[in-house]
Amino acid sequence: MKNVKNIAVIFGGASSEYEVSLQSAYAVICSMDREKYNPVMVGISREGRWFYFTGETDRIKNDTWCNETDCVPAVLSPDRTYHHLIICRAESIPESISVDAVFPVLHGRNGEDGTVQGIAELAGIPLVGCGTLSSALCMDKDRAHRLVEISGVRVPRAMVLMDNTAVNKACDFAKNIGFPVFVKPVKAGSSFGVTKIVDMEHLMPAIDLAFRYDNRVILEEAIDGFEVGCAVCGRDNLIVGEIDEIELGGAGSADGFFDYTEKYTLKSSAIHVPARIPTEKAQEIQETAKRIYRALDCACFARVDMFLTPEGEIVFNEVNTIPGFTEHSRYPGMMRAAGYGFAEVVDRVIGQAFV
Repeated sequence: MKNVKNIAVIFGGASSEYEVSLQSAYAVICSMDREKYNPVMVGISREGRWFYFTGETDRIKNDTWCNETDCVPAVLSPDRTYHHLIICRAESIPESISVDAVFPVLHGRNGEDGTVQGIAELAGIPLVGCGTLSSALCMDKDRAHRLVEISGVRVPRAMVLMDNTAVNKACDFAKNIGFPVFVKPVKAGSSFGVTKIVDMEHLMPAIDLAFRYDNRVILEEAIDGFEVGCAVCGRDNLIVGEIDEIELGGAGSADGFFDYTEKYTLKSSAIHVPARIPTEKAQEIQETAKRIYRALDCACFARVDMFLTPEGEIVFNEVNTIPGFTEHSRYPGMMRAAGYGFAEVVDRVIGQAFV
């Protein structure tokens, strides 16, 4: 067991995507190669409390993990000379477990946005996934779009609102680009707070909704076409999965786009992998994904989402630095189609932390 590395798998989180994180973390933990890695399970409650979890992994999946029997308060030491998780049992001397790498399997704010990544980097512990800067940039739709546009990739026309009093500016923007228009929190995931509006009457309610999730809201033009994604893995030498394609069923999802419900139930939508596009276009999308990945300083793994217009133009949408990681999620699906099984993908991304 001397060569087995302790990987702190962090799950849960004070985020609207808490439930998704539990499913991803469960799949990752169950698929780790125990001859190489030992999962040190660290759960963050909805309130933001950190715990060392020692119970059965099924408790993570069904959200019964946070209990007095299986959990002990814990904190990751920021001391760069002491790579340990400190366990704080009541009325006893603190214990600790050495940590060789931190794997945040967290989605959305307070986990995917550079906050937890910053703790690991401050402590000098190898990190599985994108670093602090990249994570923060990719979570910020406005700044990510600006950098990607500089790299030569088209992005949707957009404007950012700092508060919900800029009614005239929002109305003028919507009139100029034409409906439909997407209204989104600048920093949120899984389509929380996102609305696709088709007339001026629904603009302000959509803006108010988006402001519930962030203090900045972005208005974006709707791109004619369909969404495609590309799984990217690596640092210098990148590998990519097959391109996938999102097909909205009938008139689309309930709100006319790939919303939270559709992402996790596929109630009326379908995901095709490989995408139903010519091989040459798929290769162009893969190369564009690599360019975006590097422009945003991504490392280890990320899913790059784009649109493909009827004219064949590629338009950037967003980067998920910690995409869904269950057996049925898009990232593993694209990698599987390229010949990489789920356990192999988990092994590969963890291994990137030690490159």
